[in-house]
Amino acid sequence: MSTCHRQEDTTRTSEPIISEQNIFLITLLASTFLMGSSFISGKILLQDGFSPLVLVGWRCFVAAIAAAPLVRFDGPYGQALAPPQLGLRDAALMILIGLLQTTGVMGFLFLSMQYISASASAIMLFTNPIWVAMLGIVFLDETLHKWRTIGLVLGLIGIVFAIGVGPELSLHPDTILGEIFGLCSAFCWAAATIINKRAKLPFGGWAMSFWQLLVGSLGLLVIAYASGEHWPENVSFEQWAWFFWLAIPATTGSFGLWFVALRKGGATRTSGYLFLTPLFAVILSFIILGTTLSVLQATGGFLICVALWLINRDRPDTPVRGP
Repeated sequence: MSTCHRQEDTTRTSEPIISEQNIFLITLLASTFLMGSSFISGKILLQDGFSPLVLVGWRCFVAAIAAAPLVRFDGPYGQALAPPQLGLRDAALMILIGLLQTTGVMGFLFLSMQYISASASAIMLFTNPIWVAMLGIVFLDETLHKWRTIGLVLGLIGIVFAIGVGPELSLHPDTILGEIFGLCSAFCWAAATIINKRAKLPFGGWAMSFWQLLVGSLGLLVIAYASGEHWPENVSFEQWAWFFWLAIPATTGSFGLWFVALRKGGATRTSGYLFLTPLFAVILSFIILGTTLSVLQATGGFLICVALWLINRDRPDTPVRGP
């Protein structure tokens, strides 16, 4: 009897304190919270007169520099940045991911906001999980069960409510162009997610984050300065503080944790949690900017929570069997 108890105690003590599932959830919550905070800090700086593409370009460049020391978490520094098995194909795919994930997403997003509101552009951007789910079926052999489909639709409706957008979309040519740019931003993010998952590049999460931020920021800065944008001459201490929050925690942290989460979970499942980002943005906007949280926005938050539960159900649809 005592031997059995010892074996049971040994089994209990050998169990991890935090399960892999909980680590996955904590990583995703941290990543989406930091992503949500980027909308607040970015909005404050844009209201202060910062040029959008220069701001985003330097944001991502500083984020890449901040991510460089963290590459050590992936192993020996040199091998983590340039693994011995790295080939020309892997390097080309890494550049492509950087151009899609950073240059494409951010560039198209700001082009979209030239024609439609930032809230409407955000709605277009966060259709990303739909594209990931569809592309995942084709390229990753992932399944999209009935409950996941319902969850994705509810999530999109929840985003509309949470951001507080009314029926502002119209058939005006400029509005349509802005919506197309917004959808291109979402599609770039989805394509980068699928390529990263399918390619199985020999980089760790932090090395992935460093390279895609560096490549993407250089692309953004080339476009920004070629279009005549410039960095403000006088920047206050408070503005520098918001900029470094935008660049390091809200970008380096969120992107690095995003790649870590992507490697732990499926592309469709992980991207479904992006619905939390606008919810966190609404909450932080209420706390920091004093934005009023309406009943409609609270309803959107509830729908987002329901959507996440449906997307991550462990009970897929099963075929009906005969007697």
